Amino acid sequence: MTSSPLRVVVAKPGLDGHDRGAKVVARALRDAGMEVVYTGLHQTPEQIVEAAIQEDADAVGLSVLSGAHMTLFAKVMELLEQRDASDIVVFGGGIIPDGDIPELTRIGVAKVFTPGATTTEIVDWVRTNVTQQ
Repeated sequence: MTSSPLRVVVAKPGLDGHDRGAKVVARALRDAGMEVVYTGLHQTPEQIVEAAIQEDADAVGLSVLSGAHMTLFAKVMELLEQRDASDIVVFGGGIIPDGDIPELTRIGVAKVFTPGATTTEIVDWVRTNVTQQ
């Protein structure tokens, strides 16, 4: 019996219009054999959580460059909890100060990739830390 590929939703929450990094990560995950859904720009936390549930995602990757990462990550985590979907692993990256990472970890974000993280690091982390639901 072969298992199906991991399903990952890659999302750009908020008003940030820069999505090159999210697209590169989405492509790297896809090229590594995962099923990837990229939600596009300007998604609300509600839209992202709805997509993750609809797509039966194993993980959600958030890309935030706007400085609103604390609010956006917290809202996604809260909505996943409300929808009884806390088993979906949330990870992210972008312009996130090192000092904010402990609080993001405390609220349940599994991993934060800072600028300079390679796609290989991200793919390897997802393979190691995300399991199928």
